[in-house]
Amino acid sequence: MENIKKERGDLVSLIVPVLNEEESIRPFISAINDKLSSLEAKLEIIFIDDGSTDKTVDVIRELQENDSRVGYVKLARNFGKEAAMTAGFDYARGDAVVPMDVDLQDPPELILEFHRLCLEGYDTVFGLRTSREEDTKGKRASAGMFYRVFNWLSHTEIPHNAGDFRLIDRKVVEALQKMPERNRFMKGMFAWPGFTSIGVEYNRPGRFAGNTKWNAWKLWNFALDGLTGFSTWPLRVWSYIGAVIASISLLYMLFIIFRTIAFGVDWPGYASLMSAILFFGSVQLISTGILGEYLGRLYIESKQRPVYIVEEFSEGSDNG
Repeated sequence: MENIKKERGDLVSLIVPVLNEEESIRPFISAINDKLSSLEAKLEIIFIDDGSTDKTVDVIRELQENDSRVGYVKLARNFGKEAAMTAGFDYARGDAVVPMDVDLQDPPELILEFHRLCLEGYDTVFGLRTSREEDTKGKRASAGMFYRVFNWLSHTEIPHNAGDFRLIDRKVVEALQKMPERNRFMKGMFAWPGFTSIGVEYNRPGRFAGNTKWNAWKLWNFALDGLTGFSTWPLRVWSYIGAVIASISLLYMLFIIFRTIAFGVDWPGYASLMSAILFFGSVQLISTGILGEYLGRLYIESKQRPVYIVEEFSEGSDNG
């Protein structure tokens, strides 16, 4: 059994999505060389260029000439980080695969502990952020709320403060490759197959160079993809809301009938009528919007377009 565990960790593939990160790539490689020199496995480093408009690909090509471990996949345009990671999993050859950011917010030295736990038999070893001091208060609060809401609504539980930084065994990669959806929420997809997993706590530092590509709007849509991709509760809840509103309406109707019989017909106020119309109109618009979100995702899935398109691929010539 121990021999089998060791064999699956013989080659570790780092998949690194990049978008306009020409300033970060060289420091990243230097950190990998410095921090992972004692790694008891061969190493493969695959950069996934997600439609960069700067000299990111040129820097990668230059590094590849001097480092045979380096390979890259250049996507035809910007498909998004989830699609870029999907491409990385498809092209990685490792017995174990580590998706990580190039900005060194994912400490490379943690991979040593990930690999050790992999050899002990864990199929997934994920990083748990113990500190998010580099984030704004609003982002920390919204992230904490998202994890709570997601785990409450979904049958697939994801650990609080666990990002994409993790080591996953080849069989987990193969399970991910069997999940063909176009709207991809990788944190949920990592958790969905199951298998044995363990978290490793770490302090997440700030970016070494460059600027984050995430803003509030992108984070909102990312959260929306996660909730709609792993839960039907937003659809189901409207059955309960409808039942409650129908019950209240029935009681109010009975009250109106009783009052009319007992006291005669009066003239109700304009304000109460408009309030009722606006309330029920807003409820209908919200429920229609949620139906539209799911219908739009079904439309995208039905077209069966590929998750990404590769323009250029260059494999590392050696993994020693």
